[in-house]
Amino acid sequence: MKPRALLLCILMIVAMTAVTAYVYPSLPAWMPMHWNAAGQVDGYGPRWQLWLLGPVSMSGFLLLGMALPWLSPKQFEVQASGATYGYLMAIPVALMACVEVMVLCAALGVHVPVERVAPALVFIVLILIGNPMGKVRRNFFLGIRTPWTLASERVWHATHRLAGKLMVGSGALGLLAVWLGAPHWLLLAIMMAWAPVAASYSLLLYKRLPQ
Repeated sequence: MKPRALLLCILMIVAMTAVTAYVYPSLPAWMPMHWNAAGQVDGYGPRWQLWLLGPVSMSGFLLLGMALPWLSPKQFEVQASGATYGYLMAIPVALMACVEVMVLCAALGVHVPVERVAPALVFIVLILIGNPMGKVRRNFFLGIRTPWTLASERVWHATHRLAGKLMVGSGALGLLAVWLGAPHWLLLAIMMAWAPVAASYSLLLYKRLPQ
């Protein structure tokens, strides 16, 4: 990972560790940890799990981001994507920080419309990931890894350019749907619809390549 992305991840982890330590004494022994699609709490857990949800999981994603370059085989290095790789690996770290903040607010009695906030976070992530998707180089860990994109660099690049546009479009459409109060099944459909389109496109493009 590039030093800037690494530093950003470390700062986020330190910040959430400090926040967790500060509010921990004020938290109830058992607190809401899971919500259903209607935004109703359907799972509780001990407050120590907050450490797993935030700092530990964030650190895990950071360690994974640092390990993948070492695990990548030659000619399929994830670090070939340059700064885009660090950017993409920082997104799940930031996402887990947002999830912990949402859980903390609920535990402290702050009203959070989870049924809208949670899908909105997913759609924002889609936009953030989709925007630089066309810059991701062929690898075994990130991106649209179908048999056909891995077999052809040309198919990889074309598929990722399309996938990036589809992800950004899905994210923007999803945020609009959240704002309009769309039902959860429709939000889920918008989240997932781009993936089979991108995978099918990679197959069709591969079959059109000169034999």
